[in-house]
Amino acid sequence: MSSITWTPDALGSNSVSLKGRCWRVVEAQSISSTTKITDTIEEQETLEKVIEETKPDVPEECRHLGFLLYTPFRYRPYPFNSRFRRLGSPDGVFYAAEICETAIAEKAFYRLLFYLESPDTPWPSNPSEYTAFATEFAVTNAVDLTREPLVAQRALWTHHTDYTACLALADTARAASLDAIRYQSVRDPEGRANIALLTCRAFIGRDLIDSRTWRLFFDSHGVRAYCEFPRTWLEFERTAFDADARMAPMRWDR
Repeated sequence: MSSITWTPDALGSNSVSLKGRCWRVVEAQSISSTTKITDTIEEQETLEKVIEETKPDVPEECRHLGFLLYTPFRYRPYPFNSRFRRLGSPDGVFYAAEICETAIAEKAFYRLLFYLESPDTPWPSNPSEYTAFATEFAVTNAVDLTREPLVAQRALWTHHTDYTACLALADTARAASLDAIRYQSVRDPEGRANIALLTCRAFIGRDLIDSRTWRLFFDSHGVRAYCEFPRTWLEFERTAFDADARMAPMRWDR
């Protein structure tokens, strides 16, 4: 895959300001997991403290934030390549989406990858529960891959499996002291935007400003996602993510 090399100066000269709300989806299992093996609130709190002590230190610049915001910056070195974070990188990335539905599409795809890699695992009889949460961010020095001149290389930024160009761009963005990358989601069928925050400085507040509970149903037809409030249904048919070649061998009937 060919690419055009961006220097820190060139990337910095094309930086833009970004501000708004972004959404991220997580599995909120820690409290329920510790509740199952303790008998009182006091025991549970003690166990939570013990578990916390085994985790890596939170970076200094992130310690004022709630745990859902600082967690992507806490665990290092990184165990694999993702779109804007290299294997072994100590630098965190907070991956999020501009709207909740895009974040749900991303989560649905990556959960399907689990079933793809585990073809003998049956579809769950009950829905999986997730928390979608929103926070606010504001940066004056971001790179927007959906605008000129960078959108001219859209094929590089939106490749489904080859992150080579995106990783090189992220390295350059950090060298240019940029704080965020806006890019098109390749999992959202409508191609709406994601946000990758490269630093805790990007957050406006200390914690969440909204949260919603979503239930994801997986079966031979695809994925259905349901949010009770505000009442919302999303459906991703079994062909929804076919643009990613990894989905071809999926065993839908199991």
